Amino acid sequence: MEWTIVRIAILSAFVLLLLSAGIEDARTREIADRKNIAIALIAPLWWWASGVPVWPDMAIRIAVAIIVFLLFAQAFRIGMMGGGDVKMIAAIALWLPVPPLFRMLLLMSIAGGIVTVAMLVDHRLRHRKRDEDAPAIEVPYGVAIAIAALLILREPIFNPFPNT
Repeated sequence: MEWTIVRIAILSAFVLLLLSAGIEDARTREIADRKNIAIALIAPLWWWASGVPVWPDMAIRIAVAIIVFLLFAQAFRIGMMGGGDVKMIAAIALWLPVPPLFRMLLLMSIAGGIVTVAMLVDHRLRHRKRDEDAPAIEVPYGVAIAIAALLILREPIFNPFPNT
């Protein structure tokens, strides 16, 4: 598929939103709902600009995004993940066909492990004494989510999701 100015603009907006959400999560440990809503709302524009068929592809992406949201909502329920992270993963799921989405989730878990280790090291260095007053570690998982999505997004630049 050709890279039109519309597709480039939509993909650029998506990349900027991912970068912004990752930076915001690193700084504040929160991801603004407006960013997740924007990611979700521009996905249909991407579908249209990319010629994604309504049936079954768009329907599959919506169904998979709902399933992803429900699964990761359980991680939120037990305190393993923030609500913004869950919404961001579901919004990104709207963008990707199933195989790239699974690759993104795998990369996300690897990047999340790296971010967690970095946060543990940082926490240890800041709180060398093992006192009870040390705050709990909050992992900015939005950073890992954004990194994984950006790594997967390199695919359409070289190969815009053919046969998926």
